[in-house]
Amino acid sequence: MIPLGGIFGAPVHCRAQQSSRKESAMPNQAVSQVADEAERRRLVNRLKRLEGQIRGLQQMIETGQECEAVLTQLMAAKAALNQVGMHVIGHSMKTCLISEEPKSREELIDEAISVFLKYSNCVK
Repeated sequence: MIPLGGIFGAPVHCRAQQSSRKESAMPNQAVSQVADEAERRRLVNRLKRLEGQIRGLQQMIETGQECEAVLTQLMAAKAALNQVGMHVIGHSMKTCLISEEPKSREELIDEAISVFLKYSNCVK
């Protein structure tokens, strides 16, 4: 069963904290990408391995494997997805901290903490 919001949608408890990109981005502000090219390739490769893991889980369920084996693989897949999420959060925090915008150190730290708190509880 696909959860409310789709498979890539945030859990319900995380949605209230999110805002649309159009609302939060300033007209002349550059929107940060997810890491540099090499890191994006690593993340995409992780996601492709995770996709294989998920297909393996589907096959396990279709062939009637034991619950404990399925749950073990399910937890491994969830942990792998969480790691991708943490890399993305880390990049976003780093982007906040090395921003070239004229902000005080305290504002930069507050922004990085805000990014972490906004998204870290969605990566559980």
